[in-house]
Amino acid sequence: MKSLGVGLIGTGYMGKCHALAWNAVASVFGDVPRPRLAMLAEASQELAETKARELGFERATGDWRSLVADPAVDVVSITTPNAFHPEMAIAALEAGKHVWCEKPMAVRLTDAERMLAAAHASGKVAALGYNYIQNPLVGLMRRAIEEGRIGTVNHVRIEMDEDFMADPEELFYWKSEATSGHGALDDFGVHALSLLWVLFGGVARVCGHMAKPYVDRPLKNGGRRAVETYDIATTMLELENGASGIICLNRSAWGRKGRIFVQIFGSKGTLVYDQERMNEVQLYVAEGAREEQGFRTILTAPHHPPYDKFLPAPGHGLGFNELKIIECRQLIGRIAGETARLIDFENGIRIERTVDAIARSAHEGRWVEVRRDRVLTG
Repeated sequence: MKSLGVGLIGTGYMGKCHALAWNAVASVFGDVPRPRLAMLAEASQELAETKARELGFERATGDWRSLVADPAVDVVSITTPNAFHPEMAIAALEAGKHVWCEKPMAVRLTDAERMLAAAHASGKVAALGYNYIQNPLVGLMRRAIEEGRIGTVNHVRIEMDEDFMADPEELFYWKSEATSGHGALDDFGVHALSLLWVLFGGVARVCGHMAKPYVDRPLKNGGRRAVETYDIATTMLELENGASGIICLNRSAWGRKGRIFVQIFGSKGTLVYDQERMNEVQLYVAEGAREEQGFRTILTAPHHPPYDKFLPAPGHGLGFNELKIIECRQLIGRIAGETARLIDFENGIRIERTVDAIARSAHEGRWVEVRRDRVLTG
């Protein structure tokens, strides 16, 4: 492996998360060269210089295009608002850079398709920021399913709830604009779909519904503006393996901070996972005497790799940023030609097509099949 020159576009919530991962990945894993933090781009030169000092980048720019063109940059982290992803990712790929783009791929499916075409044409690695799938316990659940521990899976339920838009008097901002996408469905519902993809594969068909709990929000300088996105979405679905499923999403759910509640029901047992308790999985296996059956809790421990790279003792727990460090190591490995646990653009388009089908279903009031054409295996 060679040391990668890193360019970061955007330094908000996920931008800082990417920067922490690039800074920590060599120290945590010890088997990759330390990345060179070559350049950081922000909306202005002044802000870029401030963030570059804070996050350890060598140079700063107020023009993201100069970052993409810089020969010292090998891989570009894109952590800007959703609407900017296509232009930036396509430009980076056309400039011969690898891309690590936060989810979702794009606001519109047509733009996501263009991103996929650019990735194919470039021959570069193009990965998406689905770090929840990097949890060692998600790997444990997948193995339990593949090994038949809970028998044949027949039903899956995923609830994803947060309360950052629960207050009806919260100021209007870009996530309530139609230019940001559909709303809860593609803003964070794609995380639920990423778990379905990793655990089971694709979705065959969907029947969706989207709702607006609040019709308008106040503006900073007075007055109110109509909410253009849907903070609630519910979907019935049929997986490609024939199992049924339900996804419930809510960005306005008081009391829920980062909940992704997964229940997987099989012919011999059940798996339960909650992202707010991300270091434990509940497993029920219908074996032995009925009166002794029950759920048991499995806590993350060093024998759930790569937990051992962070902590030597069980039960201490990983966090959100640690999952991004794991994802970073997977990305570096993929660039070096290793097999990696990532959702790249080729598989990410399946998630985008599922989002598009759910939105069309919600507007048309019918079941919609998810497109499966021209998809390559990552």
